[in-house]
Amino acid sequence: MYTKLLAACALTTYALFCFGCQETVVYTRTEWPAPVSPNSLVQEATQIIRAALTDPDPAIRVNAIEVVAISKRVRLIPKVQRLLKDDFVPVRFAAVLAVGDLEYSLAAKSLTALLKDNNENVRIAALYALGKIGYPGNFEQIRKAIASPDQTVRANAALLLGKSGDDSPLTRKVLWWTLGRQDSGDMVRFQTAEAIAMLGDERIYPKLWSMLISAYADDRVMGIKAMGALGTLQAKDSLLTMLDDDVVEVRLAAAEQLGMLKNTAGESVVLDVFSKNLDANLDPQSRERLHIRTAMAIGRIGTPSLTRFLPSLLRDESKNVRIAAAMAVFNTQ
Repeated sequence: MYTKLLAACALTTYALFCFGCQETVVYTRTEWPAPVSPNSLVQEATQIIRAALTDPDPAIRVNAIEVVAISKRVRLIPKVQRLLKDDFVPVRFAAVLAVGDLEYSLAAKSLTALLKDNNENVRIAALYALGKIGYPGNFEQIRKAIASPDQTVRANAALLLGKSGDDSPLTRKVLWWTLGRQDSGDMVRFQTAEAIAMLGDERIYPKLWSMLISAYADDRVMGIKAMGALGTLQAKDSLLTMLDDDVVEVRLAAAEQLGMLKNTAGESVVLDVFSKNLDANLDPQSRERLHIRTAMAIGRIGTPSLTRFLPSLLRDESKNVRIAAAMAVFNTQ
């Protein structure tokens, strides 16, 4: 998303700093926490997201907006609509996507006004959202935006085309053209590859596989996310191999994507975080990233053995971990 590409502050980035972290709790199988009432967890998660939507930190607001969109918390969308007028571009962008993804037609007037926003990323997001709520003809303008010399605009146009579900030959053509442009940076290429995967074009598999075997863990994580979007049998098999990666965050990313594809093979990877004390001796930032990844994987796998750990994550001292845990609660309902 724009927030990930420009400000590196979205949940999917897992690169936020934790100011003050609680003491690590190590669990053995006989000491696992008892299950908690789902209703109480939902109430706690809702309170966390409500508070985050009005947080002074724009990165926190962005993450909360993404939770509303991904978990389809329709009751919270009026609060998101207010953020369409936020002073910060990443917040407005995230809010526009959420309104579009939840097809909140009551925001049509506000979206139309954003077609004149002073930031091009917000303008193309408004085109996407209007298309989602039934206004025709907007995807053509997004296809034109993918030729922008601005790398962020180009990457976001690719994202929006992937999210649009428009798998017309023209859309596929411009995405493949963007992927092959020599002046497309890594940010653009990775997002475009994922967009092509989102449209179900299996020709992208070799490109995604090259990301999985990259020497850089961040590249492997992005490849894993794109493989999850592709969702073919071959993609699932590739994700299974990533459960043995040397980096725990990469393993957790693979576990999360497999969970989205209704495969719980990554359950043991998540349990290792608690039973093997994998967050011991980590610096605060690394610990936060690990716990965010853990929460996201729990939310997608959703087995009782994992969801019993959500209460402790909901009460983590890091706001970002609490937000990720709240989304996990919503996703398991």
